[in-house]
Amino acid sequence: MPRLAAVEPASHPAFAGGVPPINIFRGLAANEEIFKGFLGFMGSIKQSKALTEAELETVALATAQFMGCDYCLAAHTKIAAGAGLDGGHAISIRQGRGATPREQALIDFTRHILHSKGFVTDAELAAFRGAGFDDRAAIAVIAEATAMTFTGLYNHVHQTEVDFPAAPALEAAGARAR
Repeated sequence: MPRLAAVEPASHPAFAGGVPPINIFRGLAANEEIFKGFLGFMGSIKQSKALTEAELETVALATAQFMGCDYCLAAHTKIAAGAGLDGGHAISIRQGRGATPREQALIDFTRHILHSKGFVTDAELAAFRGAGFDDRAAIAVIAEATAMTFTGLYNHVHQTEVDFPAAPALEAAGARAR
């Protein structure tokens, strides 16, 4: 059961511009200034075009798995499907397995950032760059992981009710592939 305030989208100005009335947004909109800033931040990550939509969803899924956020996993499994990453592919990403060397480098870099709290080694950054990513992409990975960390923490505190189909569970041995 949700533990923080939530707004009714029909009567709240934050939803006037076509913002989807999903449960996480209904809750975040209880602090309108932060919600607007969050939407702006998320928009700037996409607008930078430093990563493709599928690459952003790869980072989102890897971070959601690291955070253990059921809401984020459900939402981004669905969003990833719209970006061309089917359910089996999303599971592989969550398990830390990329379909191509470039995707593997993206997953590895995301996981290094999360595990080391950003203290990645020169070799880890070089491997990311060696897969064809530039510094703009590195900044976009950091930004997406930051946004996903925020939403994961928020969802844990709020106990946001999942309003997406649940993400498939991972095999018991790697259930929390961190």
